[in-house]
Amino acid sequence: MITGVIKNKIDKIWEDIWAGGLTMPFKVIEQITYLMFIRKLDEKEIDNEKRANSLRRRNPNAKVEMIFPQTASGQGMRWSNFKTADPEVIFNTIRIKVFPAIREMKYGQVPDVDEIGKIIPIPDDPNKGQSIQSAFSKFMKDALFELPTPEVLVKVITGLEDLYQHDIGELDMQGDLYEYMLSKAASSGTNGQFRTPKHIRDMMVALIDPNPDDTICDPACGTAGFLISSAEHIRAKYGERMTDDQWERFNSTTFSGFDTDNSMLRISAMNLMLHGITHPELDYKNSVSEKNDIDSEYTVCLANPPFKGTVDAETISTSLKAVTNTKKTELLFLALFLRMLKKGGRCACIVPDGVLFGSSRAHKAMRKELIENHVLQAVISMPSGVFKPYAGVSTAILVFMKTGTGGTENVWFYDMEADGYSLDDKRNEVKENDIPDIITRFHNLEEEKERERTEKSFFVAKQEIIDNDYDLSINKYKKVEYVPVEYPPTSEIMASLKARQMEIDKGLAELERMLK
Repeated sequence: MITGVIKNKIDKIWEDIWAGGLTMPFKVIEQITYLMFIRKLDEKEIDNEKRANSLRRRNPNAKVEMIFPQTASGQGMRWSNFKTADPEVIFNTIRIKVFPAIREMKYGQVPDVDEIGKIIPIPDDPNKGQSIQSAFSKFMKDALFELPTPEVLVKVITGLEDLYQHDIGELDMQGDLYEYMLSKAASSGTNGQFRTPKHIRDMMVALIDPNPDDTICDPACGTAGFLISSAEHIRAKYGERMTDDQWERFNSTTFSGFDTDNSMLRISAMNLMLHGITHPELDYKNSVSEKNDIDSEYTVCLANPPFKGTVDAETISTSLKAVTNTKKTELLFLALFLRMLKKGGRCACIVPDGVLFGSSRAHKAMRKELIENHVLQAVISMPSGVFKPYAGVSTAILVFMKTGTGGTENVWFYDMEADGYSLDDKRNEVKENDIPDIITRFHNLEEEKERERTEKSFFVAKQEIIDNDYDLSINKYKKVEYVPVEYPPTSEIMASLKARQMEIDKGLAELERMLK
């Protein structure tokens, strides 16, 4: 858990960078993350050295692949070897050697760099192939080192060292640090993109319950939050009994994400790497365009796709328009999830409330598709404060399964009123929290059948939804229980008012006497 002390230290690092003239939030995150990544590489190398020494005690000829070249120049690029040098030396080492080198990482190794910054490429290895190239290096090609001066760089390095040595230690808090930085930068984008709070992502993952054999995709991945939450869920629930093959897939093909912003993809790659996922499938892709022809490939989709954006009608995939003929991204992504999932695949996604009750032909067609041709399992209406202070939009979570042959009989509705945080711009932690209840009830739907529609959750039959023009808004079906309020007789109320008035008059008279 990120404490106030840790937040203050991150804020100080952030302010030092801003004071140096770099003020774009995601640029600040990129620069901090590059340094976190460089430090993490050195930590991994220290582990490699310990493992190599242990192996060589048993077998002097044992080989362990190292991250950094075993040369003076290569070792000079390690965090532990340059962090205490003079500011100018640190600045030039990172700018001329370390940063260019990590952009050219290959097979999890850093290439050597000579004194003038010339990269000595790592030879191709046909036994390894390009498939294990780090997603990080893939999207680092056009990245820039932008910390302006040696003084700013040293302040950031000193701040990070303080955090790691005194606050983080051996705790698995690196991902939490990253989450906090992302929360500082979160803002609504031109296509309606904004970061999904971690506790909401974790809830959606818990509803879907991905396992080590799933292939998981977020086709609007942003900073890869849903992939991170899925990885944490799998590690926590299945990690101790996963096979070697499952771990190999976990580190390579289990997680996929697409985005139309290379900066987001860089942050996604670094975020995943800092959470221990070294080779995810990340790609620059307009997911709803004709160029994305992925069909029946994944078993799980988790996403918070862009809401208020529209796309050029000429670029939209015809297969998506066949389901819902629209330019609205929130509808196109629903059709996309259905196409990308394998039969039996599951999806949990966030949609604006308009998707639930919109009266356009495209809105109705999309809801009909989910209910008639697949299994719509749940509609969870969330309070509008969930995305504050960045947006006050009302949203819901749809949970469904791709079948292609229908299967919806009853749809489970839940009226979520609290998420553990205040619903104002401050978003302070509060006691009220429906999330544990939502997860428990969803995984015990048999016990939900007898619930009344005056309760937080209840079932609605498919036919009733059809009769209501496929409307999925919870207010269409929820019953409000009006409790009659009994008031005292009018004469009693009037007597009470007169008595209070007499008390007021008496007090005023006494006050006047005191003022004379």
